[in-house]
Amino acid sequence: MGAARQPLRVGVLLPTREQAILGEYGASPLLDFARRAEGLGFDSLWTGDSLTARPRLDPLVALSAVGAVTRRVLLGTAALTPALRHPLVAANMVSSLDHVSSGRLVLGVGAGFPAPETDEELAAVGAGAGDRAGRLDEITELWRTAWSSTRPGAPNRFAGRHWRAEGLDRLVRPAVPDGPPLWLAADDTAGGLERAARRYDGWLPFRTSAEAYAGARRRLEDLCRRAGRPAGAVTPALYLTVTVGPDERRARIELDDYLELCYGRTLEQMSAVQTYAWGPSEYCAQRLADYVRAGARHIVLRIGSLRPETHLREFADVLVSKARQTDQESP
Repeated sequence: MGAARQPLRVGVLLPTREQAILGEYGASPLLDFARRAEGLGFDSLWTGDSLTARPRLDPLVALSAVGAVTRRVLLGTAALTPALRHPLVAANMVSSLDHVSSGRLVLGVGAGFPAPETDEELAAVGAGAGDRAGRLDEITELWRTAWSSTRPGAPNRFAGRHWRAEGLDRLVRPAVPDGPPLWLAADDTAGGLERAARRYDGWLPFRTSAEAYAGARRRLEDLCRRAGRPAGAVTPALYLTVTVGPDERRARIELDDYLELCYGRTLEQMSAVQTYAWGPSEYCAQRLADYVRAGARHIVLRIGSLRPETHLREFADVLVSKARQTDQESP
């Protein structure tokens, strides 16, 4: 008998970047968004990360506040850039957040958005260009060493190419043994899938068609087997930006304007690095259902609007409902 299929979960991105664009950093609207999303049945709440390239509230601080006013939803980063923080400080912040959220934390981690402004951002904190993936893997390895260092016989020191540390057993332990799940934000390249299969607990691609996703998920499962990991050890997830509107043309215009403000780039340019859907909610729901059929088990939705709170109920009633219906109908 095969392993049980992971449950389908659908989450939504908190509007921290939208707040920054509008110059509205109040905590109350963000917490209202979180409470409402939980009440509407979303399974998780997520936030992105950037210092100067695409500024916003710090994700770990924002999720701490959200964790205090929610009870059920998972809390995640999509995606955290670990290189922006000293790894020991970050390890302690993550452990603290894991306690505040009562063990509901999931960390999507990445090497940084592929853009010149990200290079400048990383250089500003001393994490210059070169071997981004290796630096990311080393930091997450250091975190896991720290989080498991109090186990009998476990090491309490770490020596890598970029970082060395001792006394890791004196850091605060996370609420979850050995720390929260770490998901790799990476596309369906051979290297990305191999790293996800060997090192991480989830795979969070930002750009892939449903057809390509299905093939990549099968390759990921095969790589996990070859690595000796059990079925279900790596959660196949997806990050998808959706703009709903009364018709395709107007939805595309809104999405294009939204991306210009978020990234200074057009939809045509951004489609090379991220996946988008736009149009009437029923059409977008079908796009989402395609990924469910392709094997996605945790979908992170970003509402492509500067006022995402106005679309929350429509997303819950149409997109999330369709995804769950599709999941129930799937073999």
